[in-house]
Amino acid sequence: MKLNAFKQSLGRDVPPADIDDLAVQALWFAAKGNWTRAHELAQARDDATGAWVHAYLHRVEGDTSNAHYWYRRASRQPHSGSLAEEWDEIAADLI
Repeated sequence: MKLNAFKQSLGRDVPPADIDDLAVQALWFAAKGNWTRAHELAQARDDATGAWVHAYLHRVEGDTSNAHYWYRRASRQPHSGSLAEEWDEIAADLI
């Protein structure tokens, strides 16, 4: 799936069936405003990619200190731009 198609899928009620990556699913649910489901999916992917999405989600939540913990787990610098910019960056990297 291409990034543009992924973004277009946000108009649907369910994520595309061919997205099996938990981190990408988490981004989809985050964009739809379902933080809880996004958080569950990010936690289920126990690696650096999951930690990166997890960090983003804690930024969305406004919990900066927790976000910084997850950025460290992901071996990434905390994002200093907007949430929308970070979502796009993560999605572009993972899709």
